[in-house]
Amino acid sequence: MKLLLPLAIGVLFGAGTYLMLQKNILKLVLGLSLIGHGANVILISSGWIGSGQVPILGKEEGAPFVDPLPQALILTAIVIGFAALAFLLVLSLRVYRDLKTANIEEIRGQRG
Repeated sequence: MKLLLPLAIGVLFGAGTYLMLQKNILKLVLGLSLIGHGANVILISSGWIGSGQVPILGKEEGAPFVDPLPQALILTAIVIGFAALAFLLVLSLRVYRDLKTANIEEIRGQRG
């Protein structure tokens, strides 16, 4: 389990970086989303304690508690990330409809 989380973070960042280096605007948006999810996993893992208990339900005195602040940050980041993803998808659809291409290099050429 201790190796699975860093491996998942690495896969998310690696796949996101690979997709962002492609020439398609949709792959760029999806890569950005994967990198955002990787950052969320890093934040949520920062508040994790192996045998930590829930702060509200913990009954043992002196037992380690899981930090709830990263969980609140992740909830906010998920909502903002979803809104940004929806906006970027609509924007890329509009660019595709207007310019009839999803290739970033062709979009740069048709812009001016």
